[in-house]
Amino acid sequence: MRSAGSKPSDFNPRLPWWGGDLQTIRNYALNIDHALPRRAVQQLIVPLEDGSGDRLVASLHLPEEDRDRPLIVLIHGIAGNESSCYMVVAAAYFLARGHAVLKVNQRGAGPSRPYCRGHYHAGLTADFAAVLDQLEPRLTRNGVLPIGFSLGGNLLLKFLGETGRDNLVRRAATVSAPLDLARSCRSLMRWRNYLYHRYIMAHLKRNCTAPGAELSEAERKAILAAPTLWQFDDTFTAPRHGYAGAEDFYERNSSQHFLGRINTDTLLIHAQDDPFVPATPYLERRWSSEPKLTPLLPKSGGHLGFHDPLGVWHLRQIELFFQDA
Repeated sequence: MRSAGSKPSDFNPRLPWWGGDLQTIRNYALNIDHALPRRAVQQLIVPLEDGSGDRLVASLHLPEEDRDRPLIVLIHGIAGNESSCYMVVAAAYFLARGHAVLKVNQRGAGPSRPYCRGHYHAGLTADFAAVLDQLEPRLTRNGVLPIGFSLGGNLLLKFLGETGRDNLVRRAATVSAPLDLARSCRSLMRWRNYLYHRYIMAHLKRNCTAPGAELSEAERKAILAAPTLWQFDDTFTAPRHGYAGAEDFYERNSSQHFLGRINTDTLLIHAQDDPFVPATPYLERRWSSEPKLTPLLPKSGGHLGFHDPLGVWHLRQIELFFQDA
């Protein structure tokens, strides 16, 4: 499946939000309230079977009318959770089209924090597998359509490559997913991305040391002292999860190494002007040899942006791709 129903040139930015940076920060700059209706919202608790005792929290939103459609599962990115604007906007979009929507808080993120001693990372696919395994048949009777945003996209692609094909997953999509974690980290640490980097680091430090997190004194010091994301992963994430260091962690968890094994029709949306996740790994790849993967690479759109005069362009492309799944 190679067509998403639209060409990359179809994306036109909503004025005056020109360029990758303005597309990226638009929702935050306007402080837009995307609150979802509280009707029929259920909180799901997902125990993880790794001996940690950790549990994930997910919010299930049911549509006003059950149209017998696949369940949409949303996976947030770094410094995100179920309340992130891109998660809420996506949930509202697909709810309005008759899908039930599950917003997953990764390990230690948002509402999951009090229930978790550990913390998520870009390659912790066992956690997502646990979510799918424990969904009730009433929710999955029509299959599952997962969407991974940013770092959650890397996680989803890695999961699909590891499993080959999950019987529940009909199709999948990612938005602004890093394919090469090391290259993305170096890009984020560039001086022009100072504010993005500072925001992410402040969130990670705050979240990883919040009540509920189980840390040694050495780990706490490493988190608080890390000046960069690379240092954070080198001194905390990597050793915590059994990797030799940041380079080893990035290499073994970058989704680009798993794309060739994916047997599920998957749409990958990425803007060429994303300010901190480089498009180069997308542009260099030979997609013709991977018929299950459909890249959609508009020249503009920013990171998780894609705001055009009709709303949010990437969600319309995903809806088209998911049709008849």
